[in-house]
Amino acid sequence: MPIFEFKCKECGTPFEELVRSASSVGEIVCPFCGSTEVNKQISTFASSVSGSTSSFTSSAAASCSSGSL
Repeated sequence: MPIFEFKCKECGTPFEELVRSASSVGEIVCPFCGSTEVNKQISTFASSVSGSTSSFTSSAAASCSSGSL
């Protein structure tokens, strides 16, 4: 079950909601004001690299192979 991000049209508050199916997106209610007028937001994913103190781009470049020697 994915978690989607929404923004209430009435109070403007952003919130996240666990959605069981695509058809239930229309049943989302703002937890702050109770409005059913909400917009689904475009979400980005987050990732982290554990055990590294360098920036993501330098550690990713160091671990990637270009296929040539």
